Amino acid sequence: MPKKLLPPEAARDFLVRRFGNQHDNWLVGEGTWPLLVGLGPPTERDIAEDSAAVREWATAWQGWTGPGDVVFENRQFPRMGRQRLPVSLSMPDAAAVARCIGQLQRWETATHRFWRVRARWSAMEPRTLAARFDVLADYSAADFERLVSLLEWFEANPASGLYLRQLPVEGLDTKWLEKRTGLVAGLLRSLREVSDDEGDFYRMFGLRKPAHRVRVRVLCPAMRRVAGGLGDIEAPAGELAALPIEPLAVLIVENLETGLALPDLAGTVAVMRLGNAVGVVRALPWVIGAKAVMYWGDMDTHGFAILDRARRAVPHLQSVLMDEKTLLSHRHLWVQESAQCADLPMDALTTEERAVYQALRADAWGPRVRLEQERLGWAEAMTVLRLALNRNVSN
Repeated sequence: MPKKLLPPEAARDFLVRRFGNQHDNWLVGEGTWPLLVGLGPPTERDIAEDSAAVREWATAWQGWTGPGDVVFENRQFPRMGRQRLPVSLSMPDAAAVARCIGQLQRWETATHRFWRVRARWSAMEPRTLAARFDVLADYSAADFERLVSLLEWFEANPASGLYLRQLPVEGLDTKWLEKRTGLVAGLLRSLREVSDDEGDFYRMFGLRKPAHRVRVRVLCPAMRRVAGGLGDIEAPAGELAALPIEPLAVLIVENLETGLALPDLAGTVAVMRLGNAVGVVRALPWVIGAKAVMYWGDMDTHGFAILDRARRAVPHLQSVLMDEKTLLSHRHLWVQESAQCADLPMDALTTEERAVYQALRADAWGPRVRLEQERLGWAEAMTVLRLALNRNVSN
């Protein structure tokens, strides 16, 4: 069959792609109708070279019983005379396209729900809603009713101060909402006609955010007795702030396994695995008041970004095992950072730290170089760490 001839199955494939690309636009009333799908009518040469294939193609379209109409035209050829040939498939509307490709139920469900929501919230941007076509088309009845009820409740209670678990929406559970925060937040932003930059979803929804939990290890045996014998503690930052301890040194380590492996160290407390939330340490008076506060993290762009945040929270904080010498002497242990952090000023870094950070960003030593904290030899790291703690405490 000549390549340009479009048989019915290929026309359906074309409509599948067009439906997938355009159903959002069709839902908001866009699109030119009828939609004409060219069938690639043959030339006289096509008929002469493979008349059987052309005849099979024409017969297939003559027997078309699907949605839409096949448009035929009489074509006059010099040697073959007048021929009646199919030239296009005409689809009157989106519903016909959906019916043709087996998507009619999804289209009708999405259309019904789209107009139901639009009738309830006329201020909602139609495209924002239409962009959630899969939600409109595929959510179960229970899930869709839950979504609408939730939007109604948030509209009526913009600043409830409740926890997720307390929301009085039938059938709602925290896992259901946590999986759909982007969906709900996007619809709510459109409903409220506000910008996308609204912070985390707790603030967006007017809910109470769970307290940030911090995990610490009291490495000093004497301080453990003061803390009721507890050595490994995880609690909200506000509660940890009340611990009756006065460490001389605080070690902030990014990796949890590193923190758990740390040995007893007199006068020292370790704070573990804070990541980008490292600024929470400013709420812990025994951290701010410690004579020596040190940060030990991965040597990559994100590690230096966290170090920058940590020093903004604790200005006298010092880094350890995050210098150029440590990095370059462990080349054989390097891996690649999956993606570098945003290019920020990092004004809280020292001159030496910023030089390493900028060299990492510039790929001065190779593409996206990263030295993970865990790859350093433990005995070597402990020697350097003890020396750094003793030096900073004694100064």
